[in-house]
Amino acid sequence: MPTSDIRNFIAFAQGLAEASGTIIREAARQNNAFVSKGDDSPVTEIDRRVETELRRRIGEAFPAHGIQGEEFGAQATDAKHVWVIDPIDGTKAFVAGIPVFGTLIALTRRGIPILGVIDQPMTRERWIGAEGYPTTLNDVRVATSGRKVLSEAVLSTSSIELYEPESLPTFKALRSSVHWCVYGGSCYAYGRLASGGIDVAIDPFFTPHDVLAHVPVIANAGGVITDWEGAPLTLHSSGRCLAAANPELHQAALHRIAKAQPGTRPAA
Repeated sequence: MPTSDIRNFIAFAQGLAEASGTIIREAARQNNAFVSKGDDSPVTEIDRRVETELRRRIGEAFPAHGIQGEEFGAQATDAKHVWVIDPIDGTKAFVAGIPVFGTLIALTRRGIPILGVIDQPMTRERWIGAEGYPTTLNDVRVATSGRKVLSEAVLSTSSIELYEPESLPTFKALRSSVHWCVYGGSCYAYGRLASGGIDVAIDPFFTPHDVLAHVPVIANAGGVITDWEGAPLTLHSSGRCLAAANPELHQAALHRIAKAQPGTRPAA
């Protein structure tokens, strides 16, 4: 891809994040009602308003691009470029007024994420990672931690409630192998991993909009992020993710996960 193209996509994604942040900051001053979707996860009118605005902007700027969003589904996902949107990742935290939620924006090329944005509108922290560019936080380059020993690592997971009975032992096995664990960080935790504050993150996400924005952010900060078997995360992945600050730590975490999953062979 020409350098000018990725630069244009980065600038456009910045504009999307500005637009979503404006809507969310105005709404955050209110008590936001929510309804429960079929999977019992909450959605607010603000989630839908943000995604509607981002879809409008993408459609006007790049009519040939596809879009996959949390609230309004997929369109033209067989296109070469597909934007993947989570208007408010961490809606429960948003409703409660706890600023660990954020907007996730990813751009894929042939299913592979090449650009990712993690935007926290209340603290005005924005991580951007893109193909060929180092990850930045508010335009300042960041890097993952240098910690390589699993027993010394800080682990993060979004919520124990996300784990199904068959996957919960996997998390517990990894938790028993690290120094300590933080909970409830949602997308903010993955930004903090890119900045070196967290060493390993695991979540049993099930859709690409939950995780694809994290991929370029973490990879271009020096980290590694895959599914639980070590396979790359793409537009067609389940979303189960394991992120780590560096290849050595990621490999150690993968081996620990494999041992906790009968029938799974540790990654080579």
